[in-house]
Amino acid sequence: MGSLTEIGVSAGINILSALGFLVAFAVLRIQPINDRVYFPKWYLKGTRSSPRHLGTVISKFVNADMSTYIRFLSWMPAALRMPEPELIEHAGLDSAVYVRIYLLGLKIFVPIALLAFAVLVPVNWTSGTLENEKGLSYDQIDKLSISNIGKGSKRFWAHIVMCYVFTFWMFFVLFHEYKVVTTMRLRFLANQNRRPDQYTVLVRNVPPDPDESVSEHVEHFFAVNHRDHYLSHQIVYNANHLSGLVEKKKGLQNWLIYYENRHAKNPEKKPTMKTGLWGLWGQKVDAIEYYKKEIEELCKQEDEERQKVITDPNSIMPAAFVSFKTRWGAAVCAQTQQTSNPTVWLTEWAPEPRDVYWANLAIPYVELSVRRLIIAVSFFFLTFFFMVPIAIVQSLANLDDIEKVLPFLKPIIERNSLKPVIQGFLPGIVLKIFLILLPTILMAMSKIEGHTSLSGLDRKTAMKYYVFLFVNVFLGSVITGTAFQQLDNFIHQSANKIPEVVGESIPMKATFFMTYIMVDGWAGVAAEVLRLKPLVIFHIKNAFLVRTEHDREQAMDPGSLDFYNSEPRLQLYFLLGLVYAVVTPMLLPFIIVFFSLAYLVFRHQIINVYNQQYESGAQFWPDVHMRLIIALMVSQILLLGLLSTQEAEKSTIALLPLPVLSLWFHYVCKGRFEPAFVKFPLQDAMVKDTLERAHDPTLNLRDYLKGAYVHPVFQKNDIYELVTIDEEEKNPLVVTKRQSRMTTPGGSKFNSSSGTNEGEFSRVPPP
Repeated sequence: MGSLTEIGVSAGINILSALGFLVAFAVLRIQPINDRVYFPKWYLKGTRSSPRHLGTVISKFVNADMSTYIRFLSWMPAALRMPEPELIEHAGLDSAVYVRIYLLGLKIFVPIALLAFAVLVPVNWTSGTLENEKGLSYDQIDKLSISNIGKGSKRFWAHIVMCYVFTFWMFFVLFHEYKVVTTMRLRFLANQNRRPDQYTVLVRNVPPDPDESVSEHVEHFFAVNHRDHYLSHQIVYNANHLSGLVEKKKGLQNWLIYYENRHAKNPEKKPTMKTGLWGLWGQKVDAIEYYKKEIEELCKQEDEERQKVITDPNSIMPAAFVSFKTRWGAAVCAQTQQTSNPTVWLTEWAPEPRDVYWANLAIPYVELSVRRLIIAVSFFFLTFFFMVPIAIVQSLANLDDIEKVLPFLKPIIERNSLKPVIQGFLPGIVLKIFLILLPTILMAMSKIEGHTSLSGLDRKTAMKYYVFLFVNVFLGSVITGTAFQQLDNFIHQSANKIPEVVGESIPMKATFFMTYIMVDGWAGVAAEVLRLKPLVIFHIKNAFLVRTEHDREQAMDPGSLDFYNSEPRLQLYFLLGLVYAVVTPMLLPFIIVFFSLAYLVFRHQIINVYNQQYESGAQFWPDVHMRLIIALMVSQILLLGLLSTQEAEKSTIALLPLPVLSLWFHYVCKGRFEPAFVKFPLQDAMVKDTLERAHDPTLNLRDYLKGAYVHPVFQKNDIYELVTIDEEEKNPLVVTKRQSRMTTPGGSKFNSSSGTNEGEFSRVPPP
């Protein structure tokens, strides 16, 4: 473990960095010119107007009210003032429940820290084993950890008892939190306003039919099998190429606006550009005319591609969004198997329209298994090869040990007077730099897997990121760090002594994780509230692309919670806290500071800044709970392994029930609460339908759902026509183009497994 000097230097650097970010934010947020950067959510809601419309010319850019500078920290109590029900209405259940994770961290670790410091720290400190141990690297802080207890000591029973106490406290808090979140979700769904996804089911792997198109096949299947509830459907088109053209046109239009603005400021000089790569070489042309011509040509390609998508049968995917007359009918369809063949007519709840990831709907269903296998293999190798930079980071964290093993580097290392800075601060910041691009890479891998909703992509990417952090940042840091720290002992001791050395050295990596928490958790969270990147981008757009108030709104970048990026990092802190609560309690205050600061910052962000792309109704909570249970079991298993190297066999046996109890607790919670997150109760659906008919008897649901699940590139053109059942005629016969196969001599492939039973479309008995 590192020295007090190194930890103090790291703490000083990160505290000053965090305070600098917070003070800069407090000043920048009250400047009128930055109002849209730090309060975009209120602008999107239409409840805030720009302060730049009022006052003198100077006051439109700089806040001249000195009293606001005196109250520059007023944002902190304001972030805590909004009650949770109002927060849910304002920001959505996803955001409100996400912030509760930080509060959950405080509920878990504050009592654990108090108990650990009252019981375990005195037990560790008074043992004095490390002082009598020769040939083992340690520092003063190690005396506060379990490493300071001698082999076979009865003091280990204190750690075992506290491990049981911490485990049952976790059970109590997690069960209560799961119950609260489940209640919040059910209440939210019951009180939720009408949404298209409440009536709509996504159907995939529609089997081919030689006589009917996909649209006709879908209509007939649901008109027969859900005849009393089927309302309409919208087939899915492969419009990915068209989407690319639309995005390309938007980019060209931005450049056109930029050059037109330049020309407006200096009418005497027409802007020019070079047509080569990045505008560095090529023919010099009039920029405005060039982009007008390019946009005109692209519009022609766009129209041609749109007509191709509409008319080409190959552009129609074997999938559809099917809407029903009631929520009850949609719930029955989404939560049941449609045919005896479980591989066709696959139904699931449709994501809300803004949650749909349209590009992946064009992926044939049969490809998904192959794609996911390829990504699984790729993820394995990515995780494995990332051990190399982890080893580099750990070498920076143990310069003293490198000097001992490689003495010829000592003059170079000692020449640097900033050695405490390097050991106390550099490893954490280097590791954070290595991880910057990782979430983006993992999100790209999840998209390749073929998930059809943004929320699904977030959850799958979060799982990958968590596994990656667990294997590389946690296990990798412990393993490689231990190898560097005790390399001399490994070389000179027999093989049967290596497990003991590793067992004693695991607690000594607490310093590295302390520095990482300070860099990522303290300074990183403070930098989040500053929003430096959106601030710079907004002012660049405002200077070159904005001409109207609408353009200024488009220049705003409120961002979102980025669940796939932030939640796995958050889970790493839970893992570190649970693992080191018994082993090295000194790490707990660092984690408590992180949860306190993060709760304050992210509550402020979801109130004033973030605009979520979707609302899943806290559907991610079962994943959060599962990862917390995994962290708890890992902490128990690691403590068991540690004690097994300390000649404490009898006490080690006492820990064996804990992982089993934790797994049992997980399945209890899973059976008790998880169904509320994956299924919609039919009773609740019927209640909502009944209330809706009573409150709005004239509702035209067909008009309400029309266009809800039309691909965004077609929204303005209204090219889709929803196929519906004529309710007025109440005709029990469903028209079909399918040829009769009643006289087929052998078994027909057109049976219920590929669609419906023979002849059932052509003749349906009246109700």
